[in-house]
Amino acid sequence: MGEWIPEPLPDRTEWTGARPGADPADRVTLDESVNMAFLVVLDAMTPAERVAFVLHDVFRYPFAEVAEIVGRSPAACRQLATSARRRVRTARPGAVPAARRADVVRAFKEAWEAGDIDALIDLLAPDATATGDGGGLVTAAPHPVEGAEQVARFFADRPAAAPGMTLVERTVNGQPGLVAQRDGVTVSVMAFAVTGDRIAHIWAVLNPEKLHPWAAG
Repeated sequence: MGEWIPEPLPDRTEWTGARPGADPADRVTLDESVNMAFLVVLDAMTPAERVAFVLHDVFRYPFAEVAEIVGRSPAACRQLATSARRRVRTARPGAVPAARRADVVRAFKEAWEAGDIDALIDLLAPDATATGDGGGLVTAAPHPVEGAEQVARFFADRPAAAPGMTLVERTVNGQPGLVAQRDGVTVSVMAFAVTGDRIAHIWAVLNPEKLHPWAAG
């Protein structure tokens, strides 16, 4: 039921982590192999594109070996990898410094906690999208919410400052993200794609079966 999002991956160190006064951005490591946007694009590929891309571009198998594995010609595998590469380039936003990504996500957290719709709209790209994955086990939007105002109102209607609810800044899939906890239990993990000074996409995983790695934090 509803949307499917790859499992969110935690980092053991909180942004506010190891040493007093440390800049949260210092704890953020950009790792394309676990980047949520990359995983979503990978999932959207055809099985043949995904296999050719991962084996050649990630694991550096020559196309002759990829062809033997997938049962296609080397030329066909090369074309599949090219198509997959094009998908990745199209979906990949321009590089944004880690500190800036952290600032934008933190500003979103603060605006959400304050219920400031105007501030939320200002932080979102005009064509921003929010996708939720409840896995059919908990309530989540059945379809992506699209547009800055619609996304802002969607989050404003779900108070971050509800009784027992706490938003915590965490590294999610190698980038700045947020974890929602109720009475100390993680109920949602949010990953963000930031383009320029705006949030282009929010992925919220609420499916409890995907949140086991976050149980301790």
